[in-house]
Amino acid sequence: MQAGDRRFGNIGRAQISRRSMLRVGGFGLAAGALGFTGMGRPALAQSSGEQGVTSDRIALALSALDGIVEDAQRRTGVPGIAVGVVHADEVVYQKGFGVREAGSSPRVTADTVFQLASVSKPIAATIVAGAVGDGVAGWDSKLSDLMPAFEMYDPWVTREVTVRDMFSHRSGLPDHAGDLLEDIGYDRAEVLHRLRYQRPSSSMRSAYNYTNFGLTAAAEAVARAAGTSWEELAAERLYDRIGMHSASSRFEDFITSPRRAAGHVRIDGEWVARYQRDPDPQSPAGGVSASIRDLMIWLRLQLGNGWLDGEEIISSAALAETHRPQIVSSPPGDPFVNFAGFYGLGWNVTYEQNGLIRLGHSGGFLLGAGTAVFILPAEQLGIAVLTNGMPIGLAEAIEASFLDIVQTGAVQNDWVTFLGELFIELMAPEYESDYDTPPQPVSPPLAANAYTGRYANDLYGEIEITGGDGALALLLGPELQQFELWHYDHDIFLYQPTGENAGGPSAVTFVIGPERQATEVVIQNLDIDGQGDFHRIT
Repeated sequence: MQAGDRRFGNIGRAQISRRSMLRVGGFGLAAGALGFTGMGRPALAQSSGEQGVTSDRIALALSALDGIVEDAQRRTGVPGIAVGVVHADEVVYQKGFGVREAGSSPRVTADTVFQLASVSKPIAATIVAGAVGDGVAGWDSKLSDLMPAFEMYDPWVTREVTVRDMFSHRSGLPDHAGDLLEDIGYDRAEVLHRLRYQRPSSSMRSAYNYTNFGLTAAAEAVARAAGTSWEELAAERLYDRIGMHSASSRFEDFITSPRRAAGHVRIDGEWVARYQRDPDPQSPAGGVSASIRDLMIWLRLQLGNGWLDGEEIISSAALAETHRPQIVSSPPGDPFVNFAGFYGLGWNVTYEQNGLIRLGHSGGFLLGAGTAVFILPAEQLGIAVLTNGMPIGLAEAIEASFLDIVQTGAVQNDWVTFLGELFIELMAPEYESDYDTPPQPVSPPLAANAYTGRYANDLYGEIEITGGDGALALLLGPELQQFELWHYDHDIFLYQPTGENAGGPSAVTFVIGPERQATEVVIQNLDIDGQGDFHRIT
């Protein structure tokens, strides 16, 4: 996301650290916001009387849903919301609220098309389950067999990593590996190629680290095994087959849809449609667009364990694997009173204190989308919420309020406030960006030619520092996009990153050799995993 100005901007201070969120259950929040299994639990109140889902409570929750959504929208100002509920294989609620774009008149309806962000992941798992049931691949197929050119940093992991490992985020890749490559302009094929240079953060299968491009690699491998592209596999194996007529895994289809909702960011308290995220590089993990009507059909398929209208669309056995815990994603903060959170295959899996199993996932683009879906399989109940505003916890708050009534008969927390405050706490760039005020006195830089030249990094490729005294620039990414550098102190300069993971200004620090010429440059926002150092080559 671009900042409002080069020093930080108004948007820059509203960045959500997705890595921090994902450590508590993520934009998947099933192990997080609605349970906070590792953080202490603002749980369903025990004083609310007998707990349990009844038809009367579901009817009560449905009758309250208009008011819940309208109140949440009034309090947050998010321009557009769509909500749908499935129960006992029937769509019992689907409705739009607000407008597709702030300041314009087209209203949100059940057919408005939203970007789903990471709600794409359980959809991708459904598609792969279909391919698994067809015999194209297995959940335990090795990527080295399905896509022999793909490599990881460790040769043993390259040989052994499976579709299951990638879809459960236990491959050893660090959180969000590859996302910064996407931000600086690399396409899907090149990001997947460059994962071979990404050093692991853990051994395989020993830890949960959420990775869009790990999941994307597995989905791409299955599509290749099927002899097609991911986008075509998604359409043929799911969207077209069950009548998700507005759904697509191609950005082009979303951006050309006459019914699409524009994404919004909040600037100085106002919602503005300023940016547009193109998620094609990570399409399986975040690139689906669909209407709430589409998602209701998909939720019926999920709750039917692969069956829809009397036909087995997806193998029940293959789909059931997606709903089973594969790894602990959120260890309990206090194992005496807190619950662990788990990740399945594209789903967060939560075991509630009242005995219910909850599956869910949330999605968010900082450039303008906030979504969530949750299902209670045993109760044959599911809810999805789509919004056209950057993630502030709104979609999750609506769902939490609804599920509170379903399970206890009353809303137990002010979820809009609680989750809104939590998201604010997490709204910080992953890298420190406290560069508004330079030190006094400022140490001057060396002459420009001490810094200019070409530098290289295996993971991120080549960069170039150009310009003369007082006018240095950083050329970054496959297209060598130009960014202004401005001096901060001595051999430290600043630049303003762009893209989904950008916060405020990032330091660009030069390491000076004995010849008084830079031998290395470290780009702070690319150095989150310790791989942001570039070495001079000319």
